[in-house]
Parts: sequence; C-alpha cells; structure tokens
Amino acid sequence: MIKAALILLREELRTYLSSKGDTTDVILENIALLETNDASNLDQRIIISLVNIEEESTLKNAASNFSKTGSSKGAYSNTPVYLNLYLLITANYTGGDSPKNNYLLALSNLSYVISFFQSRNSFTVGNSQVPNILDFYDAQDKQYLPDLTDMKITMELYTLTFEQINHLWGSLGGRQAPFAMYKARLVMVRERNIIREVPLIEEVRADSSPVTKN
Repeated sequence: MIKAALILLREELRTYLSSKGDTTDVILENIALLETNDASNLDQRIIISLVNIEEESTLKNAASNFSKTGSSKGAYSNTPVYLNLYLLITANYTGGDSPKNNYLLALSNLSYVISFFQSRNSFTVGNSQVPNILDFYDAQDKQYLPDLTDMKITMELYTLTFEQINHLWGSLGGRQAPFAMYKARLVMVRERNIIREVPLIEEVRADSSPVTKN
C-alpha cells in the first residue's frame, strides 16, 4: 500500500499542475540519485521520495483482528499496521540564464506544490480528481482492491530544523535543492492471512435453576 499511496499522490499532483498550465512532470524516485551517474532522470522534474516510515502507535491496538468469513464462521488475523510516510518533495531545476533561471522556476513549482496540499489535504481513490485512477495500478496493486479503495491519506506540511535539514541532505548526497517535507497519514498495511477460523456464536442461552437453602 505504500506504493499505491505514492502513485495516488503523484497522479493528483500531476493533474493539478496540468490544470495550472504547467507541463512539469512529477515522478517517484530516490532523490539520493541526484549526485550519481543516474541523475539524468531527475532533471527538470518534481521528485517525490520516501525518506522515513513511522508506525502510528495510537492505532496499534485499536483495529479489530476479527472478521466474518461466512454465514457461520469468523476468522482471526494479525491487526493491520498503520504508517506515517515522510515524503521529501524536491523541485530539481538547474541551468538557465539570469534573471529567468531555472532556480526561479523551481521555487515557482514548489509554491504550486504547497498551494495544492494547502487547498486539498485529504486523498482517497474514491474522491480522486484523476480520471480512471485505477488504470495507474497494476495487477499486484489491484489484488488488494478492498484496501486500495478504503485507503485515505492526509497530508501535513512537516517542518525541519536547520540541523535536521543538514543531516537529511547530508545523508542523501550533500547537494540541496528547493524542497518541502510532508507527513502522509495514515497508510494501512496488512496481509490477509487467516491465523485461526472459529464458528460464530449464533445463540446465547441462559439456563437458571432455583437456589435452595441448606
């Protein structure tokens, strides 16, 4: 579901930029490739990179691990894991001549990104603004269709300190580009393996007998 969540956000952002007349491409890629020989794919694009995963501990014991599997049967399975995804959104535009260099274009497109998530911060497959959004998912994703359609992502702008920024970009290769960090809540991950099947309780009977005194 991590992949499915990021595809949804990518396509939503692409659609928004297109509505603004911006032809900028949005891709899912590892921004750490920026300082490698594989960086050409990142040029002149907005890049969404997953940089951290956090379990949402407040929901750890809230989800039910029991479900009905038939008219007279139920099953127990492990409870889902709910995740917060930390997403680094980078506007990677270099070159150009002053005063209309590509750094200014990067800042402009980064403003579009922030405006988009400010105006709309909740995303589901059901409320997607992307026509035929399910066409962007492959067969592996669609085998979890119930979870896919139930998926709801809430985006929050996440502010880093200067020290955190230094550590983050240092671990990613050193060269910093215009960016914004977002916290995507909550992405549910589960494998529908049945641990144990049990019969359902269909009737409760309370038999009573008089109490006699000795």
